[in-house]
Amino acid sequence: MKQPLTEKKFALSTLLIFLLPSLLGIFLFIVPFSYKGELTIPIAILANAVQAMLESQLPLIMTIIVVATAVFTILFKLTKPDFIKNSPFLSSLFLVSWVWTITRLVGAVYVILTYFKIGPEAVWSENTGGTLLYDLIPVLFSVFLFAGLLLPLLLNFGLLELCGALFTKFMRPIFTLPGRSSIDCLASWLGDGTIGVLLTSKQYEEGYYTKREAAVIGTTFSVVSITFTIVILSYLKLEAYIIPYYLTVLLIGLVSAIIMPRIPPLSKKPDTYHENAKDHTVADETIPKEHTSFSWGMKKALDRAENNTGVKAFFKDGIQNILDMWMGVVPVVMTIGTTALIIAEYTPLFKWIGLPFEPLLALLQVPEAAEAAQTMVVGFADMFLPAVIGSSIESELTRFVIACVSVTQLIYMSEVGGLLLGSKIPIKFMDLVIIFILRTLITLPIAVIVANLLF
Repeated sequence: MKQPLTEKKFALSTLLIFLLPSLLGIFLFIVPFSYKGELTIPIAILANAVQAMLESQLPLIMTIIVVATAVFTILFKLTKPDFIKNSPFLSSLFLVSWVWTITRLVGAVYVILTYFKIGPEAVWSENTGGTLLYDLIPVLFSVFLFAGLLLPLLLNFGLLELCGALFTKFMRPIFTLPGRSSIDCLASWLGDGTIGVLLTSKQYEEGYYTKREAAVIGTTFSVVSITFTIVILSYLKLEAYIIPYYLTVLLIGLVSAIIMPRIPPLSKKPDTYHENAKDHTVADETIPKEHTSFSWGMKKALDRAENNTGVKAFFKDGIQNILDMWMGVVPVVMTIGTTALIIAEYTPLFKWIGLPFEPLLALLQVPEAAEAAQTMVVGFADMFLPAVIGSSIESELTRFVIACVSVTQLIYMSEVGGLLLGSKIPIKFMDLVIIFILRTLITLPIAVIVANLLF
């Protein structure tokens, strides 16, 4: 007979330690509401407020951070001082491989050229480095500030333990993922894909996800926010189709999330844990026979809350999250994003790569197939580019297809792609290329079918 609650008795204070921070975390990261005519979440409102307040200073602030990161990385890598070697956090932040050291150096060069508008215009123009430094990176600064600081509300007080027990019966068979990943998915969908990457990376490092699970979540559920999908639709002058459009995006996201974990390269990732994860048993979501999903989830959650180390540890974790993202991820985003945009803006590479999609689009009877072909691949560089190029296409059907495909490809090197490569999630550049192509091939037929029903 299943019992409603565990034998162990927990104090009321433990229950409150679980409930209050977890409910606050759900409110900040997951609960959507309308604010100034847009659907958003409180974390995004806080981030936008800071961004607006520091709008003119943020490019300089981030230039200093990116340059300082490169200088400290070179200095500490060459000297290896004891205070760095003896700190797991500082050593993971600065004692990186030479590949990432060079990436940070290139990012520092790019950001200096862009901020001072010197050197080749291809690097600092408003369509390349300028897009990163003045449009994306200020957003990352403010999102990382609040998401990083407040992320322990979701991680450290038992919420994920409860969700793991409650949702594992749903997430495992459908998406091959642990139940706790449901929080990552919601945080991405309702908030921002960057929040999902941050959340997934931290849990992978702590031993809650295997390499395969972290790679699947990072590349499958780091979706663009609801707000961004509306921006794309407005840009393509299809606002009247918001409901069928968003339902189509949901359908495509679901189908892709079911298929992608079951095919290479994601299916080939090993089910092993991060080398530095201390305790892999924390990831076990097996429910004992004598418990219900809820009673076991509550036991795990209250155990986690009882072992919480207090306010000081909360802020220490939060500040480390912020520094990890500002110094570990932003330089990578600057390097890879700028390089991808230079290629998209000044070379015909994406037009060439898009050529194989022309006969496919023609086969699917998509109007203006030649014009639409490059929009199928240019999104790999930046999520806005398909909408920018597609806005000149006359056919509403074709623009609708572009709108659907562009927001469900997910692997944009100027944002989520760069974040994934800069994070601890075990994903390689070629993995991202293959995943992007596969997602496009899965997405395109569904978008065309729905578009033909609408137009």
